[in-house]
Amino acid sequence: MDEQIGQIGERIRGLRDALDLSVEDMAGQCGLPVEQYKQIESGECDIAVSTLQQIGRKCNVPLDVLMFGEEPKMNAYFLTRWGTGISVERTKAYKYQSLASGFRNRKADPFLVTVEPKPEDTPIYYNTHYGQEFNLVIEGRMLLSINGKDLILEQGDSLYFDSSLPHGMKALDGKAVKFLAIVM
Repeated sequence: MDEQIGQIGERIRGLRDALDLSVEDMAGQCGLPVEQYKQIESGECDIAVSTLQQIGRKCNVPLDVLMFGEEPKMNAYFLTRWGTGISVERTKAYKYQSLASGFRNRKADPFLVTVEPKPEDTPIYYNTHYGQEFNLVIEGRMLLSINGKDLILEQGDSLYFDSSLPHGMKALDGKAVKFLAIVM
């Protein structure tokens, strides 16, 4: 079990306990199969950001609290210096760095995302989640597939899209790609 994924599972289990809900009730409220929910709590499986977002929305808890365990404290501004945002590697291929984890009542969740290259024949993992998303490539090149359309994004390119559509990405040229992702 990956330590960070295990910690996320512990926070979700703690949230369920605080809400005094059974595993079955929590899974049902979040629209997840009970077995998948049990694996999330135990840290036995990777947890998609969309699933965390879904749990957070249902339980009225900010996404970054579930991901990073930090309670937002600031309500006027929150400064994140380069390389200092709270980060979590949910899988070996993705690293999320929260850029506004300490700001209360955010309307959006900005992340610096790093995607490591994979072998060419590795399929793209598709994700869907409520809302909209903005991606701006900071470094490298990536293939972003959205709703069956493949787009190549290079440094400086950006894309704004309906994140309820299936979307996924992969790093190109055998190099990591870094991009700003704002989930709204």
